[in-house]
Amino acid sequence: MTLALTRAERTARDLAYLDDTEFGARLLASTPVHAGRDHGLLREWAAAAAAFGTSLPAAPPVTARVVERDGGLALGMLARYRSRPATVELYTDAIAAAEELVDRLGWRALFPRGCVRTAALAHEAVHERLHHGPGKAELKRALGHVVLSFGGRQVYGYVAGADEIAAHACAARTAGLGRSPLLLAEALSAIAAPPGAEAAGQPRDRRGRRRR
Repeated sequence: MTLALTRAERTARDLAYLDDTEFGARLLASTPVHAGRDHGLLREWAAAAAAFGTSLPAAPPVTARVVERDGGLALGMLARYRSRPATVELYTDAIAAAEELVDRLGWRALFPRGCVRTAALAHEAVHERLHHGPGKAELKRALGHVVLSFGGRQVYGYVAGADEIAAHACAARTAGLGRSPLLLAEALSAIAAPPGAEAAGQPRDRRGRRRR
């Protein structure tokens, strides 16, 4: 049976025509520190961050305490990692909405049933890994953003938002997704957009949430 989609759902479905690198570049562009940066550079960083995330071993189970709660739709988040104390907040309302949207948009081949929760946990496991291990420095080198050179040495700068893209890429591989979770995050944001708003043009913060 063919579902009748709303205008917002058709806008969300059409996002699949964009590549995952574009979604990563948009996430970076939403971060104030990147204001005015060339979009081509942001795409290069997004592609490098995604490649880094894909190269990581499959995300292990999170060691932090997992707390399930509602409120994710209002926050525009599926999950959130807090380091003090180490906790993963899993937003069940947003996860359920994402699974329902996948069915309505006909994206089940890209996002297998039950994968949203798996990907959300895997994403936060990557943040846990980057927070406690050498991953941050390795990601900086992978991005190649040189901020200082001296005596034949180079100092690599932090690219805000790159860790999000890397976490999404690793989560996609761990959960067996056909596309980056950033596509699904954009689609959810398009559905939640105020009437008359252009979904693709709304500014977002560094975690992909729509700014208000």
